[in-house]
Amino acid sequence: MPNAMYRPTPPAGAALPLAAADAILASHARSVDFGLHRHERADLPPLAPAELAEAMARNALLFDHARPVMETLYAQIAGTESLVLLTGADGVILHALGDDDFLGRADRVALKPGAAWSERSRGTNAIGTALALQQAVQVHGSQHYLQANHFLTCACAPILDPRGQVLGALDVSGDERSRSAHTLALVRMSSQMVENHLFDQLYQDALRLRFHARPEFLGTLMEGLAAFTPDGRFLAANRSAQFQLGLSTAALAAHTFGSLFGVTVSQVLAHARQSPGTLLRLHLPGGVAVSARAESRARPAMLTVPAEAPSATATATAASARARQSGGPRFSGLRYLDTGDAQLAQVLARVGKVVGQDVPVLILGETGTGKEWLARAIHHDSPRRDGAFVAVNCAAIPEALIESELFGYEEGAFTGARRKGHAGRILQASGGTLFLDEIGDMPLAMQARLLRVLQERSVAPLGSGRQVPVDLAVVCATHRNLRAMMAEGRFRDDLYWRLNGLVARLPPLRERSDLAVVVQRLLQTQQSEAGLADAPPLAPQTLALLRRHAWPGNLRQLASVLRTAALMARGEAQILPEHLPEDLLDDLQADAADGAPGAVAPPLSATTTLDVLEQAALAQAMATHGGNVSAVARALGLSRNAVYRRLRRR
Repeated sequence: MPNAMYRPTPPAGAALPLAAADAILASHARSVDFGLHRHERADLPPLAPAELAEAMARNALLFDHARPVMETLYAQIAGTESLVLLTGADGVILHALGDDDFLGRADRVALKPGAAWSERSRGTNAIGTALALQQAVQVHGSQHYLQANHFLTCACAPILDPRGQVLGALDVSGDERSRSAHTLALVRMSSQMVENHLFDQLYQDALRLRFHARPEFLGTLMEGLAAFTPDGRFLAANRSAQFQLGLSTAALAAHTFGSLFGVTVSQVLAHARQSPGTLLRLHLPGGVAVSARAESRARPAMLTVPAEAPSATATATAASARARQSGGPRFSGLRYLDTGDAQLAQVLARVGKVVGQDVPVLILGETGTGKEWLARAIHHDSPRRDGAFVAVNCAAIPEALIESELFGYEEGAFTGARRKGHAGRILQASGGTLFLDEIGDMPLAMQARLLRVLQERSVAPLGSGRQVPVDLAVVCATHRNLRAMMAEGRFRDDLYWRLNGLVARLPPLRERSDLAVVVQRLLQTQQSEAGLADAPPLAPQTLALLRRHAWPGNLRQLASVLRTAALMARGEAQILPEHLPEDLLDDLQADAADGAPGAVAPPLSATTTLDVLEQAALAQAMATHGGNVSAVARALGLSRNAVYRRLRRR
């Protein structure tokens, strides 16, 4: 039985409620003790570029795993006057993604990379208070200690390593008028996602056990993760595992696999060999039965794992390389991307004629339309397929680091530089393909250096006077209007014409006619990459519902929706409308209220069915009441649930 004196540490989902006045007052008291004054501005200068680069080097592993999660989180809050921020354990902001119309206001209070947001620096704020309490917290408006920050609403969750040490924090900050009750939940889930990714990275060669009392939660953020040596000695557990076991990391260190789950490692591995794919039934120390899945990348005799978690700096370079090699989608080849849409087929045919001809390709399209998939397909079909495909997101790398990331540096080029230097992404791509995503976000100074590299086919790392020859193909992509940026002086004309060998404009998903095939391909990809081998197919009514959506996030949004739906539909024969995320159903409801093409009621005729009449009445009511489901329910004499059911049938 768990120690009765020990209070289990809640998983990342447990948060400090906004109404926890005592905690806010305690934080205000700490702010006073730090010598801060409410009406003064905390005019602390941000880190210098070299210092920020050093901080990024120290947090390289955290940044590698948090960046894609930040991009996904930002896609969910885009347009809400908000920023997504990543900080180190000291509260210094490492990276930020945000809405252009909010960046100026955020900059006035130094809500930007290099700025320190610990309680000691800024008083009560979500970042500093979450790090101080080591739990998720939301701080709204006047709950901030400094009056200058009262215009903010902030939700933050700390990121812990597998041994419970604080690595940093993930935060969403925005205008207090746009406060949402869902933001804190999104931040908590995103933080836990980073933690689980780090866990899998650091213990990829250990025996790992995934478990939960409810089998449908395996493979989700709610599952417990625990790592053991080949002989069953405990290594680490994520927060969900600690919560389910009722033991802290320190208490778990005294346990073995057998003392926690009542069976030996050899029994578990024998089960995995004899009945692959089937779940184990184990019992926790408190008697709770859980479903579990054991994972071991090597045979038991060959497993080698560290006695404790590797440091972030020790594994940063290897982690970055693995992410670059395997992090992209497994779509490959132009032929594979041809899924039956006439517009896309025309684009692919044009691109196919220049593949391997040393003609630079500029891919245009809205966010999420599959620009990287096309770039990977170009590389796959080219004579350079055996070389490296190196993708660089120019918008995701902080401006202070983009020069060293692209061009590399010699040992000692700046404080915090890695020993033996860093090759840089351009040199890494030599012999293969360099994909510059969001090229429109590259700073002007870097544009000039890139142009020289493309003209001279050589690169000079920072701190070096030598030129290193490079041989690479270049594919660029952007969702911005580069011609308009050229007219405004924000993008170099000479670089544009150098990159503009062939323009490939990808159509948005709403304009494509191949949704059914795309859905099938995405589900197949997720089944192979995310352990969803048992994901059911899409029901016809669910596909009809997806056809009605405008898909502002395009393929990226569709992939996220399908992954969630597949998880929710585990064990079912089909993915039904009720398995879709609620925010998608809300969007469909809003489309109906706005008179979206898919929501227009058909004209009545002598053969109109009762169902069509009902749907027409529902569409009209939604439009009349501005999409307010409660008002529609009252007007039609239905319950809210009945309205939602009818909306899902449309």
